[in-house]
Amino acid sequence: MSEFFSVVSPIDGQELCRREYAKPSDIEQAVKAAKQAQAAWFASGLAERKAKIGAAIDWLVAHKDEVAAAITHSMGRPISQSPGEVKGLEERARYMLSIADTALADIVPEEKAGFKRFLRREPVGVVLVMAPWNYPFLTAVNAIVPALAAGNVVLLKHSSQTPQVAELFQAAFDAADLPVGVFQSLHMNHADTDALLQSDAVDFVAFTGSVNGGHQVQAAISKRFIGAGLELGGKDPAYVRADADVASAAENLVDGAFFNSGQSCCGIERIYVHASVYEAFVQAFVAVTQQYRLGNPTDANTNLGPMVRSSAADFVRAQIAEAVAQGAKSLVDEAAFPASQVGTAYLSPHVLVNVNHNMRVMREESFGPVVGIMAVQDDEEAIRLMNDSDFGLTASIWTQDALAAEALAGQIATGTVFMNRCDYLDPALAWTGVKDTGHGISLSELGYAQLTRVKSYHLRVG
Repeated sequence: MSEFFSVVSPIDGQELCRREYAKPSDIEQAVKAAKQAQAAWFASGLAERKAKIGAAIDWLVAHKDEVAAAITHSMGRPISQSPGEVKGLEERARYMLSIADTALADIVPEEKAGFKRFLRREPVGVVLVMAPWNYPFLTAVNAIVPALAAGNVVLLKHSSQTPQVAELFQAAFDAADLPVGVFQSLHMNHADTDALLQSDAVDFVAFTGSVNGGHQVQAAISKRFIGAGLELGGKDPAYVRADADVASAAENLVDGAFFNSGQSCCGIERIYVHASVYEAFVQAFVAVTQQYRLGNPTDANTNLGPMVRSSAADFVRAQIAEAVAQGAKSLVDEAAFPASQVGTAYLSPHVLVNVNHNMRVMREESFGPVVGIMAVQDDEEAIRLMNDSDFGLTASIWTQDALAAEALAGQIATGTVFMNRCDYLDPALAWTGVKDTGHGISLSELGYAQLTRVKSYHLRVG
């Protein structure tokens, strides 16, 4: 197995950087340092921990240009959009720190004469965070901040597409003067990561990635009684009801489908529209889509960049071609996006109609700039189709009837339901999912629960 790995930029297919994998001895030393540091880090107190974590976030915000450049060059998001990830990172981190005192506070039941009783959340120990490339800072911070705030120590294994992100996190926590061993990033290959998961070194793993990757994590820890948070993607639907504001729905759903070149676990991948507004919605959706400018993401005028790699674009092209062969129709002329070229990571947005659930593009996660739109006759048909999926991360309902939206939301098998918005994480709400989207919770007060153990104190005092 190679001792090095290369990062190929989707911008031009050229090597962006080369890194060395951590040796087994390096990993062993990191684990030893983490375990040695954990007790003292917890004992330092929540206020001290919050201050140091906050200082690390300050560092990342102050280096937002460097952060944005790392995102753009390593995974292709337009430089006009990459700084937004810093804003989101800060929002989530600050919020999770602001609720830490409440989320980690002792739980005290009713008084009982002669006894002092309470439940206390204590850290699990060593948390391994395995983060993906598509939102490299946002996905990682969801677990890193609450894990450290709760008194755990963290090992970060970032995607091999985004090693620079791991290094920026390390620089931020080093600048914040965290004690040695409290936060460490490691560039690890699959075999060494698997071995680490099977060992007694890790007490919890937070993984964001593919369904296959989630299965590998569960298999690796199957002989150990440790927890895992698994966020494994989605095939997120939207339903546009007859009473929806069609123009607003179209504009927002285009963004939800094509932002980040569709490479979002909570991106919109299928849309169901009431037949009475179907034609108007499709027309508006295509008009907005045609305003996109696909090109080099370092150009400030570009608002749609390449996919992460050419093989990912090839996968989506194959889904589209298969659907068209089965009767679907693409309403966007790829020739209008000259940067879109077979064999490259550049792929134009595609809007498909005449689609059905026999097509892979409506059932299989695409993770690219393509969306299928179907007409439905009523709420019942829309809910049936929205639930006809192996995934359940988010769903959105577009309507002016809030009561109807809430009632329909209760029938959808998903982790989050939106009304008149999509593709957004509110840090005050639990980020979770059902079915092949995985299990576990990040963000909100509940996000602290899986990163802590509950200990009951039952003290006879009288």
